[in-house]
Amino acid sequence: MTKDNPYNFLPLQPTGRNETDTANTYAPEDMIKIYEQQFLIQVPEEELTGFLPALKAFYDIDNHTLDVSAVIFEAIADSSIIYNHKIKVGGYQLLGGLVEEVIEYDEDTQNDDSTDSEEIQAYTLECQRTFFINDVEIPYHFNLFIYGDGYSTLTKKETVLEKMYWFVRGRFEEELLDDSKDNDSLESINEQLASLGIAAMDLTTVDEIVSYIEGSIIDDAMVDELNKLLDDVE
Repeated sequence: MTKDNPYNFLPLQPTGRNETDTANTYAPEDMIKIYEQQFLIQVPEEELTGFLPALKAFYDIDNHTLDVSAVIFEAIADSSIIYNHKIKVGGYQLLGGLVEEVIEYDEDTQNDDSTDSEEIQAYTLECQRTFFINDVEIPYHFNLFIYGDGYSTLTKKETVLEKMYWFVRGRFEEELLDDSKDNDSLESINEQLASLGIAAMDLTTVDEIVSYIEGSIIDDAMVDELNKLLDDVE
């Protein structure tokens, strides 16, 4: 008999039954798919109360199975769920080479005991990190400014992820950014997301995704390659 599937749940093959024969068991990778569908399937508000029972009935699972699927997702999944969006970090590119810069300290900085000279060597480098939102690939471009043992980034304003960054920053630092009024609105951002087949986001979701991006644009592999580049020019 064909199961009722009003929400187009993914067909998955059970591996068996649990010890008490009250629910199906599934492979870890399929448990992740079940977990993701709780958040990624768009459900009309008036149907929300019936969605989870329908999910459990379709896969013949119980609440314990859902709890275990959450643990498995946290342990082995290579992505994160932020409200009703899945985000994943992709690869990076270093575009071009290091551009040498020179920082000149003002008189106040020179009086700081931590400064041994009036100049410090610095470099800029154009970079790109790829992200996936609900499996849609979106690039994120930024300039990396390296000075001494520190660094900072300057995000461009071309792709929808980059515009999300400036939208969030403009909301929190409006008094510091002269051009914050030029940032895209949430409505405009959601229109761009819709053109990519990505569901609309509210303010909280945008804030969380930008926070995730900022914590992910530079990873250990990228740092290792940057250190090799710096070694080559020194």
